[in-house]
Amino acid sequence: QVQLTESGGDSVRDGGSLRLSCSASEFAGYMAWFRQAPGKEREGVALWSRGTTTYADFVQGRFTLSKERAPNALYLQMFNLKPSDTTIYYCAANPWPVAGLNSPDAFKYWGRGTQVTVSS
Repeated sequence: QVQLTESGGDSVRDGGSLRLSCSASEFAGYMAWFRQAPGKEREGVALWSRGTTTYADFVQGRFTLSKERAPNALYLQMFNLKPSDTTIYYCAANPWPVAGLNSPDAFKYWGRGTQVTVSS
């Protein structure tokens, strides 16, 4: 089983920056960041698919995804954060190909989430 641990969530002001980290117990070819507000559906933020990155439209060039194999980790550098980015961010991993960015049901392994809060 792949164990995922997120960190880096914090409270920042409008226009601020954060770097989210996801530490994985072993390599997975497909990893992603999702976000989900209370009572809302989970939505994809950024996908790492064997070296290819995909971002949601709302990212608008503000986030950068990177991945390491030793130690295995997925990073999301976020700048120019907006209040609309406020929610819980989750890391996910899968050993097999996924349909695309917005396919949370396809991911087998999940972290517990990290809170991002952006004040105006």
